[in-house]
This record gives sequence, C-alpha cells and structure tokens, in this order.
Amino acid sequence: MIITDANIDYQDYNDGCVILINKPLGVSSFYVVDQIQKSYWLKRKQKLKIGHAGTLDPLATGLLILCTGKMTKKINLFQDMEKTYTGTFQLGASTASYDLETEVVNHLDTQSIDILQIELVRSSFMGFQNLRPPVYSAIKLNGKRAYELARKGLHTEMPLKPIYISRFNISLENFPELSFTISCTKGTYIRSIAHEFGKRLNNAAYLSSLQRTAIGDYQVQNAFELTDFLEKLNPVINVI
Repeated sequence: MIITDANIDYQDYNDGCVILINKPLGVSSFYVVDQIQKSYWLKRKQKLKIGHAGTLDPLATGLLILCTGKMTKKINLFQDMEKTYTGTFQLGASTASYDLETEVVNHLDTQSIDILQIELVRSSFMGFQNLRPPVYSAIKLNGKRAYELARKGLHTEMPLKPIYISRFNISLENFPELSFTISCTKGTYIRSIAHEFGKRLNNAAYLSSLQRTAIGDYQVQNAFELTDFLEKLNPVINVI
C-alpha cells in the first residue's frame, strides 16, 4: 500500500507500506528515515521498521522510496527499477568529489567547445558501459568507505562498474552549464557521468545540481515534502 493524504493515519505501518518522499537539499537519506521513525514513535509509542530503496546524497534532492514493516523485504524490487534524474553539469572546472562537496579547481576555457562535440560525447554515454564511481562515495574498499580514504588524502583506484543509460537529453541554453535528463540503471553515479563528460570533451566538468524525478513508474510529483509528511503523521510534535 502506498501512503497518501487519504490513508496517512493507517493504523499499522509495520504491516507494510510504501512512502514517497521528496528529499530536501542538505540532508541525508538516513536523516529522512530517522525523522519518520522518531515521529512515528512519538505518536504511537511503537518502533517502526523502515528503510529506503536507494540513497540520495545530501546535495541531491528528489524521490526517495521508503518501505516499512513487511514491505522492507521488497526494497530490492524498488532498487532494481530504472532511475530518472535531472540536473546540471558545469563545464570548465572540476572538483575532487565530482560535485560541490569539495572545492572547485582546474578552471579551463570552454569557448572552443562546440555543439557537435557535445553531441558526440552525449551519444557516447548511451547504452551499456563501465564507469568508475567517485572516490568520494560510500563504496567499501578493503573494509573502509572510499570517502574516508579520500578525506585522508589517500589515493584509491575505484573499480569499474557496469551501467546502462537509456536516455540522456541535454540543453545548452545556459552554456557552459548543461541541463540534463538521464534515465539509467541502479548504482549509476551521476557525478561520475559529469566528471567523465568533461574528460571526453578534453576539458573538465562537475555536477552542480541533481534531482531524482522518478524510480520506475513512481514520480516525485506524487511524493510528500518531508516536513508536510511529518506534520501530517504527527501534528502535535515537530521533530525536524
């Protein structure tokens, strides 16, 4: 069952339901889960079993699918669904994290980049390929999170990861910032696509904004804003 305004007072979330949340900027996916658990406990004095089907970085916004109770056994079904993202790449510079988590460096001239080059690079990403995840990621290497090693200044060679991209649309309206829409398989790091896009242009690029708009047939426009959901779940206490 998918939670909506009409059934948000469903008596036993632990019996199994799905919650769609539009994750706000600046908070982790774990934070969303934690806030809903706290709100549920404060209202019902029951522990809520809950997990999310696919992490979004704090600098990303958009659709987060949460499964509760018995539905947590089906999280993998949601994780395996195709994801759709919109956002922006900034050409002419790079960052160590491939996004705005770290300092913008390596400033390069973009005036020589033309539409044909961008189209050739865009089309090169279509279909199956291998791409390296960012070093600033939660992937474990020899028992350590990659980002922990990166923050200590330790060089790590990230393993190639197979991905599939079924859609990749680009707008040059605000060049050298590129707006995009990408549909891809699970585990695709859009930050890595941004970084690699710059490399294939013989230039540089980083991810400057990101929103997940869909997971399978589930759309962000049908999701609750986090604050709205918490207030409706427990109108008495605001735990944010």
